[in-house]
Amino acid sequence: MTTQSPPAPHRPSILIVEDDPNLRVGLRDNLQDEGFDVAAASNAREAESLLRGCDFDLLILDVMLPGEDGYSLCKRLRAAGLQSMVMMLTARTLEDDIVRGFEAGAQDYLTKPYRLRELLARVRALVRRAGTPPAQIMGFAGFTLDLGKRALSRADGGTIELTRTEFDLLVYLVRHKDRALTRQEILDTVWGQDVVVDPRTVDNFVSNLKKKLGWTSTSGFTIHTIRGVGYRMEIDAMTKS
Repeated sequence: MTTQSPPAPHRPSILIVEDDPNLRVGLRDNLQDEGFDVAAASNAREAESLLRGCDFDLLILDVMLPGEDGYSLCKRLRAAGLQSMVMMLTARTLEDDIVRGFEAGAQDYLTKPYRLRELLARVRALVRRAGTPPAQIMGFAGFTLDLGKRALSRADGGTIELTRTEFDLLVYLVRHKDRALTRQEILDTVWGQDVVVDPRTVDNFVSNLKKKLGWTSTSGFTIHTIRGVGYRMEIDAMTKS
């Protein structure tokens, strides 16, 4: 009788929609450090583009966006069938503004300036309501990624040193296994949309990852190069942990 390994825990995904680049990058980094898979947009158009490619567990939505504001965007997304939890961030503190946010379809409303610990607590609460508690451990092909410690280890217990970007790239590839990812998509998520990087930089990092993981043709995973597109990671079903 054969036994199957339990599926890898789901890593909750969050989309930040914030036009202030400093707030956007800072919030993204803090949420990634907490073990969340985070994407970021600066306006409604960018947010909708990202939503077409991923079902996020939570949207953190600034109210005062350029062009279409957060109230309108939230209401329109709900009308289109959005199921994600929504937290609104704004400097507006009047009761009417808060009520307007809830009426637009938000589950929570936090005023700026906010305390980071409070925001993280609210995020965790919304993620729990979405039924996807943060996963701190991801396993693949005999390797273990500890998201809390940001550490990679082998089956024999030995550790593999990765840079911050290498670690984030590996987590992203594992999280989106079996899916073709463009270089630009990888750059926007791992490096950030506000960072100007040559798309070919991804190639160098993927090559370095393979070397550090000791990849060979008999390894339990493969990172395929898709010519003219990007990469797709495949993990042997017999080696998933």
